[in-house]
Amino acid sequence: MGVFPWEVSPRHNGVMRSIWKGSVAFGLVNVPVKVYSATEDHDVSFHQVHAEDGGRVRYQRRCEVCGEVVSYDQIAKAYDSEDGQRVILTAEDFKSLPEGIKHEIEVLQFVPNEQIDPILLDKSYYLEPDSRSPKAYTLLRRTLQETDRTAVVHFSLRQKTKLAALRVRGDVLVVQTMIWPDEVREAEFPALQEEAAVTDKELAMSASLVESMAEDFDPSAFTDTYTAELKQLLEDKLSGGESFTATETEEKESGDVVDLVAALRRSVEERKRAREAS
Repeated sequence: MGVFPWEVSPRHNGVMRSIWKGSVAFGLVNVPVKVYSATEDHDVSFHQVHAEDGGRVRYQRRCEVCGEVVSYDQIAKAYDSEDGQRVILTAEDFKSLPEGIKHEIEVLQFVPNEQIDPILLDKSYYLEPDSRSPKAYTLLRRTLQETDRTAVVHFSLRQKTKLAALRVRGDVLVVQTMIWPDEVREAEFPALQEEAAVTDKELAMSASLVESMAEDFDPSAFTDTYTAELKQLLEDKLSGGESFTATETEEKESGDVVDLVAALRRSVEERKRAREAS
């Protein structure tokens, strides 16, 4: 039996690849870092085929004006205004935006850990120290740990400005991008406008049930049963002779040595002056 696709690691030679390189601006201290995706998708990938003969069904990028099939390098992004006007933006236009070319994760403020609403959290990224001396990285990590705070940061990734939470996971700094507050919908449900009557007895029984099921959370105790069953079904079909060979046409460092104490002192003094001025 051959190797199934989900048995092959998505990493290159078992090593994670960095997707972004820059620095964390921590007051007047810069912490050089490399950014890596902290999670990976183990879903089984499918594509569409003609049910009668198994032939691959592909989608073509066809221009509605000239009717020609367009390659990726000929595609640009466009915005349509409410009055029907269209503006085309090229890759050069996006590069011209000041925020789009900055390779800096700017710390905006430090907030108590519990004040970050989980509904705002999106994708997670690991930060690896990217300098000969990881002292500044270690300083920021230990500061977050000992103050029980999360850094609210701002940076640009893939042509989008991100608000994110910078926190500690084990010995590693992690950035979790956040959606913007105005992207969270209000929960407006008529059924919740009036509080339903709950008796003390019902509440006590419910609390008793919770207590009987109370445990410490262990994520390794849970598995994606559906995906496991799906993979087993595919293995059975491949092993049972229900597969065939498809013939398809392919579509065409700086600042490593830094006086951290002096930089931190200047940062604190600048913040004090800013507060006094306001």
